[in-house]
Amino acid sequence: MLTARTTGRLATRSSRQAARVTIDGRELVNFGSNDYLALAADPRLADAAAAAAEQEGWGSGASPLISGHGRSHERLEERLAEFEGTQAALVFSTGFAANAGTIAALVGPGDVVFTDRKNHASLLDGCRLSRADVRVNAHGDYEHLEQSLSKAAKYRRRLIVTDSLFSMDGDLAPLCELADLAERHAAMLMIDEAHATGVFGPLGRGVAEHLGVEERVHVRVGTLSKAIGAMGGYVCGSRDLIEWLYHRGRPFLFSTSHPPSVAATCQAAFALLDSPDGEKLIKKLWANTKYFKRLLKKRGFSTGASETPITPIHVGEAAKAFEFSRKLFEAGVYAPAVGYPTVAEGKARLRAIVTATHKRADLEKAADVLAEVGKNLGIV
Repeated sequence: MLTARTTGRLATRSSRQAARVTIDGRELVNFGSNDYLALAADPRLADAAAAAAEQEGWGSGASPLISGHGRSHERLEERLAEFEGTQAALVFSTGFAANAGTIAALVGPGDVVFTDRKNHASLLDGCRLSRADVRVNAHGDYEHLEQSLSKAAKYRRRLIVTDSLFSMDGDLAPLCELADLAERHAAMLMIDEAHATGVFGPLGRGVAEHLGVEERVHVRVGTLSKAIGAMGGYVCGSRDLIEWLYHRGRPFLFSTSHPPSVAATCQAAFALLDSPDGEKLIKKLWANTKYFKRLLKKRGFSTGASETPITPIHVGEAAKAFEFSRKLFEAGVYAPAVGYPTVAEGKARLRAIVTATHKRADLEKAADVLAEVGKNLGIV
């Protein structure tokens, strides 16, 4: 995000994804990864990938409905349904495909979909692709949403879609209130747990589990590319929902299945989550998160409403945010800048994501560098 915006090319990482990385030849403390539990380079996942490639080959060769659905994929979907406590689950090639394809399969012309203004692009694009009427509601404002729902009785179907954890601000959706609204107005409720899977809830299922509303959410989407450390997305829910998506989820229907090694890697990640090592990683992630936020607050930075490992450092002007990120890069800290259109104009920020394997010394160094560079730029 940094170099593409400032030099017209993408940054090139030449090391494994980790709390410290090498990008464009420079070693950096890394706050630019969604690898919350540091599983992306875990050797146990690599071993599972190698074993699956040896047994089943590298490519899957076809879409799932033809011949691309192998035993590794079936086991992964069984494991996901067990993990999420649902009847069934379905794996998509990416989280973006899972969101866009599911919305378009659930609603269409004659229906209406309600989306939070700060939802991820995959949810927003899914709403557009569905050809349903789209109502965009103020961020986190369930009273505004209720006003919109009260005028939607004429529609055949009503669908509420939201991120559970918003990726640019680190705040949580009011899922309890949204579940109440869905029940009151006979609407379906779909949530994207991408940044919460493996991070929130006693079992790591996400914010719905954390808030106790799992049974009231009709469609839950998760990702395999963030805390799980691999790639892909999935949808879980009732058996009827999954069978509907078999035939109506176009990104599932018309995309080649993941390589078997990816499916095996994901299974290994969920097994690790269920182990004492997984529990330790989650505890360390939250300890690091709270520690880093305290460090930033002491140095005068605002992290907004974030209550998660996603730590926005608000700057305002996009040009200043990208200059801030560039100076940090030169000083050994990788914290990508985010500006319009990803966030609203005048709301540019750095987005720093804390992981389980950040060392306290690196967090302290990063906070000191942020303070020094921020002071030089007049940000703090």
